[in-house]
Amino acid sequence: MPARTHTRPHPATTGGVDTRLRWWALALPALAFIALLALILNPADAHAASGDPVIAHLFERVQLLLTR
Repeated sequence: MPARTHTRPHPATTGGVDTRLRWWALALPALAFIALLALILNPADAHAASGDPVIAHLFERVQLLLTR
């Protein structure tokens, strides 16, 4: 005896999920890209933070150990 299949009266939907992007979902990555591009084009504006030279020495020691 064949089984009856149930048909839906309306087409299947995703429950009303909105797939449109918000304005900031496009604006924030674009702004970050422009800021990074500006730093690449004018590296004089990118100032390094003045840090403790101990950290620089630590990185030098790690680099020496890794290159042996």
